[in-house]
Order: sequence, then C-alpha cells, then structure tokens
Amino acid sequence: MTEKTTGASYAAAGVDIEAGDRAVELMKEWVKKTQRPEVLGGLGGFAGLFDASALKRYERPLLASATDGVGTKVDIARQLGVYDTIGHDLVAMVMDDIVVCGAEPLFMTDYICVGKVHPERVAAIVKGIAEGCVLAGCALVGGETAEHPGLLGPDDFDVAGAGTGVVEYDRLLGADRIRTGDAVIAMASSGLHSNGYSLVRHVLFERAKMSLEQHVEELGRTLGEELLEPTKIYSLDCMALTRTAEVHAYSHITGGGLAANLARVIPDHLHATVDRSTWAPGAIFDLVGKAGQVEQLELEKTLNMGVGMMAVVPQESVDVALTALADRGVEAWVAGEILERGAHTEGATLTGAYGS
Repeated sequence: MTEKTTGASYAAAGVDIEAGDRAVELMKEWVKKTQRPEVLGGLGGFAGLFDASALKRYERPLLASATDGVGTKVDIARQLGVYDTIGHDLVAMVMDDIVVCGAEPLFMTDYICVGKVHPERVAAIVKGIAEGCVLAGCALVGGETAEHPGLLGPDDFDVAGAGTGVVEYDRLLGADRIRTGDAVIAMASSGLHSNGYSLVRHVLFERAKMSLEQHVEELGRTLGEELLEPTKIYSLDCMALTRTAEVHAYSHITGGGLAANLARVIPDHLHATVDRSTWAPGAIFDLVGKAGQVEQLELEKTLNMGVGMMAVVPQESVDVALTALADRGVEAWVAGEILERGAHTEGATLTGAYGS
C-alpha cells in the first residue's frame, strides 16, 4: 500500500492569505482617516484613484514625485516590538522631499514586505503611515503587503513608499530663485530622524555594547526610545511658510548630512555658509560621536546634527518667516547666509563651533 502524499500549497510554502486579508481589514479604519475629497473608491482595489480634475485650478501644474524608505531604523522597531511610529518616518522621508520644491503633497502609496504576516503588526505599521499622512496633509490611496517567507525571518520587515504632489510652474522653488544675501533658516530636527542608522547601530551596539533598554541620563530616556523617535514631518509647516513669507528654496536634511543636502539647491555661482555656533545638536549626536570616536566631519556627512529642514529666504522675510514657524511650534533660527561663490569650490560649508 502506497503512502498518500499531500500536495504543495501556498500556505505550506509560508504564505498566509487569510492573515493578509485580516491585515487589510484592520488597516481600513486608519487609511480612511487620510482621505481627501479628491480620492475615489476605497481600500482593496487594484489601484488608488485620485480625481485629477482638482488640478484644473492650476495654470500650469507640475507633478512632483518621490520615493524612499526608512533604512535600518526598521530593525529598532522590530527589536522593541513597536510598529506604529515607523510610518511617520516613511511619510516624512517621502513627502518632505516633495514639499522642498514648493509642491503640495497630494497622495501616497506604501509597500510593506514581511517574513510572515502578523495582521495586528501590519495594521500598526499602516496606522503610523496613515497618521503621518494626516500630518503631511496627503491621502494614503493604496499600498501592498508582501509576504516573503524564506527570504525574511518571521519577524523581519521593511517599508517603502512613493508620493505625488503638485506645484504651480511659476511658484516652483529652487536654485534659480536664490540670491546673494539671502538668509538660511534652520528648522530643528526631532533627533536622528531616519538616516545614518547603520553607523549609529554599529557604534552604539557593536562598539559601545549598549542596549535598547538602557536608560541614558544625557538623553533623559532609554536608548530605544531615543532611536525610535519619529522623524518630524515639515510638509504643512513649509506650505504655511510659503504662503506667509517669500521663500526661495527648501532643503530636506537627510542622508549625506546638512552641507551636502543644502548644496543641492544652491546655484553654481553662489555659496551657502552655515554657522555651527547658532545651535547645539541634541545629546544623541554627541553620544554617537564619543561612543564611536567618530570625527566631527564624519558625523556631519552622515547625520542631520539637529537640523531637519532648511529654508532660504530674502533678508526682508526673515522676521516674518521666524514668527510664522514659531506660531506653528517649529523651533527655527537664522543659521547662515548666501554669498558669491568666489574661491569656494563647494555649494555649502559649515563654519565655527557648535553652540559657542
């Protein structure tokens, strides 16, 4: 008598379709909170729909798009078992790139890849993304959850997203608007944001042998709480500032550090100088530097050093801009100015000593 064999199945291969369906049901209430009037249909379709007739009010609308992830910060969330904040980071990375050119964020889609679908966990991730979309003023119109057993461990995951915004052609911000004498306004970050975590994890965990549960006196909380602090989302603040004051350009300070990102919006004939003495980076930056004996220039090439967004404005708009940001609860200050390039070979440099 031959032994009966069982045929292969998707479930036996590690993919749980029912768990995926359950995750979709759990996330629907959060996605609904992000809806704008232009969004058609609901979650579950093959494509998100956005009514483009809303763009008729523009004379010459330009669509702005961006895509990004949050890097190895997801491993901090995994280790701590906290999944409802990482979505804020994702939205910030995408939508704050879009607002840099003066565009209004419209909608976003996400991609969540997991080793095993835990419905509540996936729903928590989407909750964070949805909350971030509300803070950015955009709709979450769709996404994808993919289960990759064998490629990722049961608790492993990654997130990515793409977004779209719109700006009127004659209101496009950027290098061509910047003039000699413009002021550079810095907006404080909420911490490390979502860049440089490969260096941070190497320094704090592998070299300094610290743990996420460890209370760090300089930080006033555990290391894990500090590292998981969500990225500040500046989209609505930048849009409000553009309506209130004359703004020539924005620079989102992400991977590559402050000087390199600011240089991306400086025209070839001009130079931005930023004075370190105008602010003191938060304790986490000093901790990373000392624990890993990381040279200051290496820190500045990798981390935001306490500045998450910069605005370039004419001198006559400085007071109005600072007041507008303060009214929105954004810590901001004049950190530098725009000069003729002259002997400078780089678009932006940092001078002075922090907090001196």
